[in-house]
Amino acid sequence: MALKATIFKATLNIADMDRHYYADHQLTLAQHPSESDERMMIHLLAFALNAGEALEFTKGLSTQDEPELWQKSLSGDIDHWIELGQPDESRLRKAYSRARQVTLYTYGGRAVPLWLEKNRSKLNRLSNLTVIDLPADATEALARLAERNMNYQVTIQDGEVSFSNENALATITPVTLLP
Repeated sequence: MALKATIFKATLNIADMDRHYYADHQLTLAQHPSESDERMMIHLLAFALNAGEALEFTKGLSTQDEPELWQKSLSGDIDHWIELGQPDESRLRKAYSRARQVTLYTYGGRAVPLWLEKNRSKLNRLSNLTVIDLPADATEALARLAERNMNYQVTIQDGEVSFSNENALATITPVTLLP
């Protein structure tokens, strides 16, 4: 029998001073059985960093033709394709050809520089690609905030992201690796 996804409910009260975006989002996430709390929370972080009216979760790990998050135009074109992890360079090339903007959030500590060095020359050709690394200690702290029902105040200012609830705080400073 196949394992079922675990459902998480999250309320994000986003105050993004860098983009002048202020909104509340009620989100439902389905955590794939193979997905860690860290990856699921990075999913939320990527949403917060790119939040907007048209940004939405996709089927994620369960499909190869979709990113983790995307923003589509009213005509159905993909404006923003958002990936997580250290995907194969061919997947990013595919995203490059389908979307106006592609953002990859890497995580995993010491594996990231090795992945980047292996793929840098090919990735440099993708003019609409931005690669942002999330430091391992910060994503581990974020993972500890995971609960089935979550309510977070997310503050983004001067490139620093704070996720807080009434009991805890995690601060993340994303680092742009490319361009």
